[in-house]
Amino acid sequence: MSLEVIAPGVLSLLQDRGRFGAHRIGLTNGGPLDPEAFNYCNRLLGNDPGSTLVEISFGGGHFRPTVDTFICVTGASMPLTINGAEMPLWAVLPVKAGDDIRLDFAERGCRAYLGTAGGFSVAPSFGSTATVVRENIGGLGGDKLKAGDSLPCAAVSGRRCYYLPPEHQPRYQDMVTLRVIPGYQQAHFSRLEQRRFFSHGYTVSERCDRMGYRLEGPAIACDIEGILSEGICLGAIQIPADGQPIVLLNDRQTIGGYPKIGSALSLDTARLAQLRPGGTVHFAPISPHGAHNALHLAHSMSGRRTLLERQP
Repeated sequence: MSLEVIAPGVLSLLQDRGRFGAHRIGLTNGGPLDPEAFNYCNRLLGNDPGSTLVEISFGGGHFRPTVDTFICVTGASMPLTINGAEMPLWAVLPVKAGDDIRLDFAERGCRAYLGTAGGFSVAPSFGSTATVVRENIGGLGGDKLKAGDSLPCAAVSGRRCYYLPPEHQPRYQDMVTLRVIPGYQQAHFSRLEQRRFFSHGYTVSERCDRMGYRLEGPAIACDIEGILSEGICLGAIQIPADGQPIVLLNDRQTIGGYPKIGSALSLDTARLAQLRPGGTVHFAPISPHGAHNALHLAHSMSGRRTLLERQP
């Protein structure tokens, strides 16, 4: 009983909410780059919040279930077809054994989440199924999905077919603004360099992946070349010797020695991860108090969004 991978697309990885508490042994978090889309996929399916899904980057996936179940796809606008018929995203859809499920390449955004009712049954590694290819842990043998892989899932005969109304679905753009919480190393950047950082746009380079997004734009100078290696949080913005910012994401290294001008708000790193190379990034300062308020407001608004039921 499984979902068979006919073609995995550009990059498809099994992910749960992430691996926490393992930095002390050098293991990073992993988990979904866009937690909002990930959480909605599980919520729509009625799954436990941390159930394992497939994160599909850029699209091109082709799957076939061997059981009758329900699926849902959230996130980037990847045209979805079942047996050649176009189907909606952000909605629970019934599928039967042998159905042909295809995801075309993303038209807007670049990360989508494919789930089944009950999630995929994968043995955890260090407490999580999150795949981190660099560390060769999680998922199926610590690697990205390949043609011929089988993703264990249950046969499900009854599930309410919810959908998220279009007005509540995220709108992925080619430009995002990252709210930045200052760090203690910000003092090593002069007021002129800080103004340059916050007043110019940066372009997402080709060197962007689950570890981090390298940006291209006005170089930022720092009065120190490096620091004693220390722990790195999600969204940390490193400034290496070339002055081009790197925003670190889920598969980042656990320690690093580049100075950091601050850290991007986690709500905004999710939007960053939906940008493709060539997208534009702006930075705006935010206080720790303002960041807490933004997180609480986003959590509150998410809980108020009502899922509607559709006929299967």
